[in-house]
Amino acid sequence: MELVERAEHIEELSRLLTECAIRKGHVVLLDGPSASGRTELLRRVAERAALAGGPVLHASCSRAERALPYSVLGQLFRSATVPDAVAAEADALLQRAGSATASDGTDPEHIGPETARLLHGLVRLLLRLADDTTLFIGIDDIQHADPRSLDCLLYLTRRLGSARILVVVTGNPELQPSHPTFRAELLDQPHARRIPLAPLSEAGTAELLAGHFDTPTAERLAPEFHLCSGGNLPLLQALIEDHALSGGVRKEGYGRAVLRQLRRGDSVLLRTARALAVLGEAAAPDRTGRLAGVEPQQAEHAVRLMTAAGLLSGGTFRSEVARIGIVDDLPPAERADLHGRAAELLHEQGGPATQVARLLVEAGRAPQPWAMGLLLEAAEQNLLAGRTEQAVAALESAHRQSVPKSAERAAIEARLVRVRWRGDPAAADRHLESLTAAAHADVLDGRDSVALVRQLLWNGRAEAADDLLEKLRTTAMEPHSEAAAELHDTELWLAWTHPTLARRRQPQPGGSRPAEAPPAPQQDPWCRPTALLAGALVTGRGHEVAGQAEQILRDGHAVHGDAWAEEPLLLALSVLTSAGRSDSVAAWCDRLLGEPHTPYSPTRLALLSAVRADAAVRLGQLSAAVDHAQLALDHLTPGAWGVAIGLPLSSLIMASTRLGHYDEAAGYLARSVPKAMFQSRYGLYYLLARGHHHLATEHYHAALADFRSCGELMRRWGIDVPGIGQWRTSAAEAWLKLGNREQARRLAYDQLGRPGTSGSEARGTALRLLAATSPAERRPQMLTEALDLFEECGDQYEQTRALADLSDAYYQVGDSRRARMHSRRARHLAGMCGATSLSQSLLSLPDEPDDSPSVAESAAESASLTGSERRVAALAVRGYTNREIAAKLFITPSTVEQHLTRIFRKLDVKCRRDLPVELGVGGGEVLASSGGAA
Repeated sequence: MELVERAEHIEELSRLLTECAIRKGHVVLLDGPSASGRTELLRRVAERAALAGGPVLHASCSRAERALPYSVLGQLFRSATVPDAVAAEADALLQRAGSATASDGTDPEHIGPETARLLHGLVRLLLRLADDTTLFIGIDDIQHADPRSLDCLLYLTRRLGSARILVVVTGNPELQPSHPTFRAELLDQPHARRIPLAPLSEAGTAELLAGHFDTPTAERLAPEFHLCSGGNLPLLQALIEDHALSGGVRKEGYGRAVLRQLRRGDSVLLRTARALAVLGEAAAPDRTGRLAGVEPQQAEHAVRLMTAAGLLSGGTFRSEVARIGIVDDLPPAERADLHGRAAELLHEQGGPATQVARLLVEAGRAPQPWAMGLLLEAAEQNLLAGRTEQAVAALESAHRQSVPKSAERAAIEARLVRVRWRGDPAAADRHLESLTAAAHADVLDGRDSVALVRQLLWNGRAEAADDLLEKLRTTAMEPHSEAAAELHDTELWLAWTHPTLARRRQPQPGGSRPAEAPPAPQQDPWCRPTALLAGALVTGRGHEVAGQAEQILRDGHAVHGDAWAEEPLLLALSVLTSAGRSDSVAAWCDRLLGEPHTPYSPTRLALLSAVRADAAVRLGQLSAAVDHAQLALDHLTPGAWGVAIGLPLSSLIMASTRLGHYDEAAGYLARSVPKAMFQSRYGLYYLLARGHHHLATEHYHAALADFRSCGELMRRWGIDVPGIGQWRTSAAEAWLKLGNREQARRLAYDQLGRPGTSGSEARGTALRLLAATSPAERRPQMLTEALDLFEECGDQYEQTRALADLSDAYYQVGDSRRARMHSRRARHLAGMCGATSLSQSLLSLPDEPDDSPSVAESAAESASLTGSERRVAALAVRGYTNREIAAKLFITPSTVEQHLTRIFRKLDVKCRRDLPVELGVGGGEVLASSGGAA
């Protein structure tokens, strides 16, 4: 073992060894806790003494030989450097000493005359060995030496003043030696000294590590290694080996090293360590002693020993690996019994429910009457504190201990499923079959049965959900019970999310509701908002409840309802999407994703990330859409997504297609999806995305089939409303590619006539496609209106397409100046949103060599414009005439001319064509913020 921070000690011992050669004998006590390097230091000094040529006598004491008189002396005289004649004489004296001890008794304070003569004889033998050379005597772990050997050692030390003898003994100050006055008598001698040894400091730890790692690594690891080992040398060696093998702390390495040190102590030490390991943070001196079956003073002493050795810090083990290793070292039955007794002890003393529950879970049994209620209470406390795994463990333990096929067991399992769903919906799937059986057996209560419907649908078990729904619909419920109210709300939610299972006659949002009476105390407060939003979406009146949706999102941190979980947030975001407010959806998702979540829920984060990705697609933020969708899939495994996998996958397919990454989009389409997804609205998103991929890759008939299938499903399900997708305009685009302009025109007109289309992105898309089927002279007007709508919605991708079509339209009517202006803007926007496929198609648009200033220069120069000038410049860049700009800004044409003159002078350009295209980006926002006035 390497010696670090021991140079001064070695130097001091070497000096004393040198003084012994001139008949100045010394006795040294190397005092330090376990694993402080005492034994290694003793060995190094013994090696130096051997090199000097003198005899070296060594003994190692052990607790097992403590009751054997003269056992240490026997070891000394059997050392290899003792002459045979001296060894034989010593052996004879030791045999006589054994008989004398029997007559004197074992009291270390009583030495009879015969024993005294024998001790004198043994000491004379030692002194004879030092007649002509220096004698070194080393005794390790002196606290375990037998009393008679200690008497002999004391007898010797009183005669060392003029002898060539160096006696070095090691001891632990926390352990009481067998001889009650040994330490005091030893250190009272004028030629005796005590050298204290302490565990390594952090600097010493870094020095030790420098022998195994490069200097930067040693300095980086030193704080962590010192914290974990407390400077204990064997533990440090184990940590070094663990780091080399795995880069971490291993139970087989570090954990075993801790166990070896504990086993070197007595049974009290090991029992106390086990009690501490089981109790964990609930450990206290009296509690630890009671659990270990020892006196409190003994437990406190054991704690001091372990603290001095660096095993404990603040009464707890320095590493969780050590605690686990000690617990796992127990036989299973003993381990379970110890945890069970600890739980009873802690409960008896009024310990926290979470700590008692942890012990009950480890014990694997809960025989006491109070245990079941305590486990359930602890589960709720852990859940509120964000400790989901502990909550699940408590619920699983309660479930195992409950009576089979009882209402209590079913309720516990229902709660367990809801908690598991937050972290991993796939893990909850294995409980659904037994819960469904309990619901059909009328063992599961109504509210839990209603919640079970959603869980079955998420996991694609539509048939089982349908059977359960029919049972619930035909079961007599109290008219104003929470179960009846939640079933009513579930019907509204089904109509939007899983329409195939909803009743044929959809309830209206404002219709009668069984729960209009005051809600029951246990009713989920988020059921009613969820149902209200779902009903509004189904009837195409999402814009009417946008205020309620915003309020639900403001309270998003509090939405953790059992039955509905994240549905209120998802539906609120769907309402804003249906109202064409994708920018608000993105902002709310960013805010909710950035907030700390208690309890932590990967499912919640995954769903919000998926909605954020959908909003990014609708805003033309294609790279961001891919990032958010991938993040959503990282939060949950594909199997855990259930039927909702269609939401993130559709965003990945759509964004990758628009980015021109067709192979990646095809890879996403190749992923397996549950068949039940196509019976939910999530399948509609997927169909639309797949159709657009077919459209981009020139598989026009396949694209048309997907769009028409989507439309047929939406009409059949009664949700042919804004908020999901524009299947009509998508199909119209496919018809255009197939050369059927009449069909495209009919679908575009059909879209324009749909409720909720006015002022929305859907109207903009319909106008763009209608323009493609109209005479050239009518196209600019329709495309300009479409562009305004896209700018208002913030969709950069559709703005780019409208600008490209507008450039082509102006070119066809002979207005090349405006054609070039819009083509430049289209290229700029295509680059901003990364639409590779659009960028390539824009190469065919008319343009002239662009010798305009750089983007950075343009931005710097445009900063000098006033607000009025920026609004005029934005419209001029977009191709509006002076008269059109004047009409939009409610000013005179001459005022427009004056503004333009100042703009040209400030930007140092000669005409409109030279204006930076960046001024036209976001023009809609500039106008909106101005209120239309310049």
